[in-house]
Amino acid sequence: MNSTTEAASKRYATIDKWPAADLVDGIVEGQFAAIAAVSEASPIIAAAADAICERLENGGRLIYMGAGTSGRLATLDAAELPPTYNFPRDRALSLMAGGPEAFLVAKEGAEDDEAAAVTDLESVDFSQKDVLVGVAASGNTPYVVSGLAHARALRALTVAVFNNPQGSVAGHADFAVLLSTGAEFVAGSTRMKAGTAQKVALNTLSTAVMIRLGYVYQGRMVEMKPTNAKLHQRAKEMVAELADTDIETAARTLSACDNVIKTAIVMLNRDLDRGAAEAKLAAAKGNLRRALES
Repeated sequence: MNSTTEAASKRYATIDKWPAADLVDGIVEGQFAAIAAVSEASPIIAAAADAICERLENGGRLIYMGAGTSGRLATLDAAELPPTYNFPRDRALSLMAGGPEAFLVAKEGAEDDEAAAVTDLESVDFSQKDVLVGVAASGNTPYVVSGLAHARALRALTVAVFNNPQGSVAGHADFAVLLSTGAEFVAGSTRMKAGTAQKVALNTLSTAVMIRLGYVYQGRMVEMKPTNAKLHQRAKEMVAELADTDIETAARTLSACDNVIKTAIVMLNRDLDRGAAEAKLAAAKGNLRRALES
């Protein structure tokens, strides 16, 4: 099966003779093409985000699966959700062909292990409640294809992110996110514009999901945990701004509720003590906007 991501473009046949300035211009041009590919896929990404929200609201988990560059980008997206949005670590997982060590050292042949995909999903008790996002530039990576097929057989929600129009992952996905980036500047080097498109698409998808779930309020990361000096300062400024108060009051209120930003905002906006603010947030399932508007 031909793969556009592996094709060699005649346009780039002599790049080994190009001066550095032309090389850089050509590579950067490819990044613009990557963004354009994501833009074309926006409708399906939005539909996938809504479907993922529904599963997560009902207790499901967001699980990524990939190999090589695709797996590393998927792992990056999963890893950043807990610190950015305080999304539970046990509900944002990434399965990498070849195991966690393949994130740093390439495991040749791991992407061809179909049985490992099923074993890896079973090892995390993957179920119908969950979401599987399979990422594969070629769209034909056996590890990812097998994982998506297994997940779909369980009636879990499946999303495929891929760059080759002939990708077979599409046949196992409820949402097939095709990022048609075409031939690479260096033939087959899908860490380039295919990887850029995947990074942007995954970032877009997960951010949209977190916002729709209520982890963001007025564009601010109100679920953030202030775990260092920089984040403590950001938390105080966030509470002061969103509660329309001064930094000193924001700092005292944060201290009174163990530095939980949302609780501090509800306490100040609704003139409540900590217990009442926490109860209001609990009734709103943690959604700050609903808590403030109730």
